[in-house]
Amino acid sequence: MIWTERLYLFSPLDLTALTLLIGSWIWIGWRIETPKPDRPSVSVLMEDFRRGWMHQMVTREPRVFDAQLIGSLRQGATFFASAAMIAIGGGLALIGNTEQLEGVVSDLTLGKTPAFVWEVKLLLVLMFLANAFLKYVWAHRLFGYCAVMMAAVPNKPDAELCYPRAAQAAEISITAARSFNRGMRSTYFSLAAVAWLAGALPLIGATLVTLAMLYRREFASHSRVILMQIPPDTSL
Repeated sequence: MIWTERLYLFSPLDLTALTLLIGSWIWIGWRIETPKPDRPSVSVLMEDFRRGWMHQMVTREPRVFDAQLIGSLRQGATFFASAAMIAIGGGLALIGNTEQLEGVVSDLTLGKTPAFVWEVKLLLVLMFLANAFLKYVWAHRLFGYCAVMMAAVPNKPDAELCYPRAAQAAEISITAARSFNRGMRSTYFSLAAVAWLAGALPLIGATLVTLAMLYRREFASHSRVILMQIPPDTSL
């Protein structure tokens, strides 16, 4: 009963903005990972280049470049996981001390809001950050698996298991990159969720800006034009 009463602290516009935020997060992830065949996203285009990378690794001697590259990918996942963890810690500390936040945001919203509302809004940000953290950690682990599988690829290109193991390493790398990209999207939408502290309309605006930015980068960016210039090697 108490929870039912507390829900009335949020206006219909708040619920609409929250629905838009979560719906946009789910939709853009689905659209990026399952695009139309005639309009692939940057993430899908990069999958073919990852397969090409492992295919070329078989005949590359020495494979120092490949080891450095996979190590760099792991470092990137580690950095963002650490940043997400720090942000989660800061958010949890802020939930326990909402008075300072209430004073700052009240100047923007020109109103008095119960502490429960601030806590819910901060929890939304923390949920996105927690999801991002878990995705980064899993990406880091998968890149580690990929490194081991790359090391298991025989040095002789004519070996029976050479190209099959290289293909396996490529698929693990793709899965790791997909998890990393999901973490990045959660990070973006966590930043959009911060706008809810200023009200429902700022949240709607931040959500639409984030959605447009992600769509442009995946489907209308200059990097995508470059990736589309040379068709991927379909023989891999």
